[in-house]
Amino acid sequence: MSNKKEQIFRILPERLKRMVDQVMMQEDLDFEQVTEICIRVGKPVCVYLGGKEVRVNYTAGREELKEIVNYMSRYSPYAFEEEMRKGFLTIEGGHRVGMAGKAITEQDRVRNLRYVSSVHIRAAHEVKGCANKVFPYIANQKELCHTMIISPPGCGKTTLLRDIIRQVSDGNDYVKGCTVGVVDERSEIAGCYLGAAQNDIGLRSDVLDACPKAEGMLMMIRSMTPKVVAADEIGTKEDVEAIEYAMHCGCRMIVTAHGNSVEELRQKPVLGQLIQEERFERYIVLRQGDRPGLLDGIYDRRGQPCF
Repeated sequence: MSNKKEQIFRILPERLKRMVDQVMMQEDLDFEQVTEICIRVGKPVCVYLGGKEVRVNYTAGREELKEIVNYMSRYSPYAFEEEMRKGFLTIEGGHRVGMAGKAITEQDRVRNLRYVSSVHIRAAHEVKGCANKVFPYIANQKELCHTMIISPPGCGKTTLLRDIIRQVSDGNDYVKGCTVGVVDERSEIAGCYLGAAQNDIGLRSDVLDACPKAEGMLMMIRSMTPKVVAADEIGTKEDVEAIEYAMHCGCRMIVTAHGNSVEELRQKPVLGQLIQEERFERYIVLRQGDRPGLLDGIYDRRGQPCF
């Protein structure tokens, strides 16, 4: 059994594991290619891999979702209340398990989730070397350019970001290895489990896990003196202010944002400010297709094609 399969199967009820195994064998599918498993109360379980949806002839009940939550939290859900308040837990291997159900609120803030009705297991997916093709365009004189990765959801922007971080941290033919401060608000970049990164993000990287991006960027700059600061899915006014502060402090930035093009982001009220002021030197745009990581183009600070 592969590490990936073993890690994910640890949180699944026995019958569900057997049914998933059976479907994978019947369809001659490789579990290593699985990107997501969706389990919903009263609905067929769906497995996603390589852009394909495979339905498992199995309908989960509420007790089985409760069992999954117990396995994830090691039968102490209250000990993981802060993570559950955000709607997800990260398990060994860096796999992120998102949850939906009845939100328990206190003073207009979500305090916890109860009666979990949906569980989405997003498999950690490292593709080492996937950033090789972009490095000739995002590095200058052995330093990383301020770079923003733009992509619709599910197109591989976090996977690309992770490999850029790894290579910048370790160093390659285009950049000299340097300290990278990774602010991993959703625990997707490093995939930390009990504080330790499960994904390879390089030997000179430091991670603030499950920390709000804007606050985390400022904390990194004040305490860890990174040469490069990385964050995933920026979008708020506070994010923009923290990025501008980091740039003024001499840090190089590598971030991602949801969108389809540079021009689309230019029209947005918050992120548009960064683009109009030409804060970023390079934009990598990914597009939707039959697989993640499809490159639409790389653009300079003015939005002109670099190749």
